[in-house]
Amino acid sequence: MRRLSLPACLVLLATAPAAWGQECDRSDDSQQMMNICANADYEAADAKLNAAYKELFGSNDEKAQKLLQAAQRAWIAFRDAECAYSAADSEGGSIHPMEVSQCLTELTNERTKQLTSGPNCKDGDPSCASPDEDEDQDMQ
Repeated sequence: MRRLSLPACLVLLATAPAAWGQECDRSDDSQQMMNICANADYEAADAKLNAAYKELFGSNDEKAQKLLQAAQRAWIAFRDAECAYSAADSEGGSIHPMEVSQCLTELTNERTKQLTSGPNCKDGDPSCASPDEDEDQDMQ
């Protein structure tokens, strides 16, 4: 039998709570429920990313579509590896699925911002602020 790749394992870990059939209840602070809610957050972020990707993909010519597809595949590999690395210390613990889901959510939200703001930005457009610029403004 083939071994699952690291990204496939991450997806299985992140989606395991959904398989239990429980809905997120943010008033329940058990680790199991926090894992379920973190996974729900990731699923919502992933749905937004998929919508943004499809919209951008459809607005490009064939050459740009191929480039975007390659970039997205590379980004997914990066995201999965980055989240495996950042959550490695908790591997085997009950908090691990939550940490993986939180990482996936954060990086997915950042990628959605990149896809939705980058191609349409004009100099001086405040809606095109990068995630780093947003954080800088929040600190002021």
